[in-house]
Amino acid sequence: MTSERLVVLSDMWGAKKGLWITSYLAYLQQYFEIEYYDIQQLANINVLVDTEKNIHTEFINGGMDVAVSHLVKRETKPAHYLAFSMGGAIAWKANLKGVPMKSLYTVSATRVRKEVERVDCTVNMLFGGKDLYKPSTKWSEAIGVELEIIENFGHEMYSDEKIMQKVSKDLLAKVIVKVDKEKQVKQTKVLTKKIS
Repeated sequence: MTSERLVVLSDMWGAKKGLWITSYLAYLQQYFEIEYYDIQQLANINVLVDTEKNIHTEFINGGMDVAVSHLVKRETKPAHYLAFSMGGAIAWKANLKGVPMKSLYTVSATRVRKEVERVDCTVNMLFGGKDLYKPSTKWSEAIGVELEIIENFGHEMYSDEKIMQKVSKDLLAKVIVKVDKEKQVKQTKVLTKKIS
């Protein structure tokens, strides 16, 4: 059985402050063929002073578009996507530009609340109850997605061990369900042949 592909998009800090990402990758690589993108690199962002404001400004002033363009060129085969914070908005926009996705799982996705079109795949959107950047219920109803809110967590909840476990289990469930269905189909075909 070949592994399902999982494309992972970092938050705006990328590898610079992303030690937490290694926990996701270490666990998920046992079950997925993983392609990881540091979204700062994907967006060709290189600021002299790494402040949140400077990096955010670079993404808003063209960096997101560059990252989306690079994903459109690089990712031509359907895959599952896991995206954090600004990476969630980049993945969303990339799908709308034609990047084929089997599923999109976002954690604390910023700026998606400004989108007016739904992505063309199964979507899981996870936010902390204290996340100031989470979309409104009105937005989720209008766009046709369900938000999963975990109380007592803020925007950077994706770096918490409990959230890492939850997200990893949720993603793994997608693969396990598919494998179980494939086994059932094969078993049914074998039974059909024996009966015939």
